[in-house]
Amino acid sequence: MRLLTFTILLAFYLIVSPLHAQWYESQGRAYVIQGDNIAARTQAIENALKKALLVAGASVSSVQQVVNGLLTQNEINIRATGNINAFELVDETHEGNTITVTIRADIIPQARQCFSADYRKSMLVTKSHLVHREQANVGSIYALDTAIMKRLSDHIKQDGSYLSPKLSVKSSSAFSRYNNSLQFDKIKAISMSLADMTDSQYVLFSEIEDISFATDEENPWRFWQEDIFQRYFQLRVHIFNGTNGEGLFEKTYRNAAPWQFGKREQVDPNASIFWQSQYGQIVDQVLMQVITDIDDNMMCQPTRGKIVQITGNQVRFNLGKQHGVQIGDEFSLLHLQNFIADNGHSYAGFNVSPFKVKVTQVSQSNAVGQTIDGAIIDSIQLNDLVVRY
Repeated sequence: MRLLTFTILLAFYLIVSPLHAQWYESQGRAYVIQGDNIAARTQAIENALKKALLVAGASVSSVQQVVNGLLTQNEINIRATGNINAFELVDETHEGNTITVTIRADIIPQARQCFSADYRKSMLVTKSHLVHREQANVGSIYALDTAIMKRLSDHIKQDGSYLSPKLSVKSSSAFSRYNNSLQFDKIKAISMSLADMTDSQYVLFSEIEDISFATDEENPWRFWQEDIFQRYFQLRVHIFNGTNGEGLFEKTYRNAAPWQFGKREQVDPNASIFWQSQYGQIVDQVLMQVITDIDDNMMCQPTRGKIVQITGNQVRFNLGKQHGVQIGDEFSLLHLQNFIADNGHSYAGFNVSPFKVKVTQVSQSNAVGQTIDGAIIDSIQLNDLVVRY
């Protein structure tokens, strides 16, 4: 197959390291909305390029589309911390409403800034909150709060690079109530509690803020398709550190698509017919953007594991092969020490132990580390942390 080479225009200054360029191959996919194959193809290429940059150790700030002639002009605007010499479109397939592309990118990555990018962080994905529940009346899509988080978790497993998700959608949390009333101490407490109960490093909360319909004046389909209306989708995502309850990430995502179902038709958000519809595909594209943004923001967050056993000069902690831990990896030990600030708020503090351990045994979900000099570990307790920055 003939390879199509695209010129990369750097929209902002790039931080270029003296490392040698390497080729990275990755796949991206996108749904065709309203028959716009060019836009879907462009989005699939951008998705694949972001993945290649992340895997290469570059932090993607944004990938920006240029004018409609993007693909005919053979150029794309990008801002990132890695230098892209060129990339090639290796393969492109069309199946139903999905376009899948395979690209090969020639990237000079920035020197890796964090060892933690080598590991997958465990993250608890909680049930979303439908802010305006009455908006779900059309289609009876009340289960959307559960369905999109299941979908997000599946996508993270398949397409994410730095997270190992755990799913908890059987019951709702009090996050939205606390967030709405600005009770930030309670948000910290619930984040730490959920992380502790589920053995997770990070906790994701989300709110579905808008699934309403456009008014007649705003509806572009009303002239010839009176029964099809534009429906919005707005999702706000929050991620908190499970160790100290601090907020790490917050962003709102918006999109819209025609609602192709009847006004009185009941639609199951867990069913394929929903996800294959134009509205479901738009929701899916939002979730894919969420994953890219989370990977970009979380890859250099410290990888922390909880100590579950201490024996002489050894500790066992809850990180294993599924997180990327290997024999020979080294971790520092942190002793948890909470304190009360002058304002009366409680904060999680850490004392850095002089001990470092090297992994000698590793299973799927946990590992054993031994002090490098054989010293007995005497200042660390159960539930303290191992960390690699």
